[in-house]
Amino acid sequence: LRTWLLNRLEDRSYWFDAQGRPAARSISQLADMVTRDTDLVGVLALWDGTVDVDVVKALTRLLTDEAVPYLAAQRLKEPGLRKREAWEETWELQRREDNGEDVGKIPVPPKYTNTDFRKASWWQARGKLDVPKERFILYPGAGRSTDPTLLLGWAGWDHVQQFLVLATLMDERRSEGADDAQLVPLVAGMAEVLPWVKQWHADLDPSFGMSMADFCTGQLEERMTQLNLTAADLKAWRPAAAPRGRRTLKENA
Repeated sequence: LRTWLLNRLEDRSYWFDAQGRPAARSISQLADMVTRDTDLVGVLALWDGTVDVDVVKALTRLLTDEAVPYLAAQRLKEPGLRKREAWEETWELQRREDNGEDVGKIPVPPKYTNTDFRKASWWQARGKLDVPKERFILYPGAGRSTDPTLLLGWAGWDHVQQFLVLATLMDERRSEGADDAQLVPLVAGMAEVLPWVKQWHADLDPSFGMSMADFCTGQLEERMTQLNLTAADLKAWRPAAAPRGRRTLKENA
């Protein structure tokens, strides 16, 4: 049942709007869409073990461990981020080599371990090479202030689509009055995906009449200027530490 549900929820109709543009969805928004599909609601109720299923709660339980954050700093601890830097250096050398440059021997970056990840399910989805194998993308703290449910995307989007979703989320949150601190990780995510956009989408895209690599580069520069951010600022961003619980009497004794 779980696999059937997840496969059904990966349908493109959930992750593109009426104009064919990629769109992030909150669990609450997904629930509104799911309730129109009586077959899906019926199977969800069977999986959840309830007759009158709470669709939001059931979807939250189903999808929480199926989504991985879009930004490395949100899914990796500091040791993992140091490994990520080594991987990024290797990728850059490979790109230069592909362009005909003699870069010498390219170093093999270190593999990740479970302790490099902030959550066990993210490690299970990514593994030793931090390769995306998850079904959905998680956008922590990027949703509307009036919607506390998880905000998700589809891991089947290409790099341009991932970039455009981040840009759209930034614009939406900014128009709603979000402070800059909420917007910085979205810009950092745009910067993180841009090298892949440049690698795979440098040619003229007939659908847009331009190179999406050039377009996305300009979009990132514009947003960095809006928030007065440097590349170093984006690299240095880290999620706020989770508040520590009160120590017990036994611990204080």
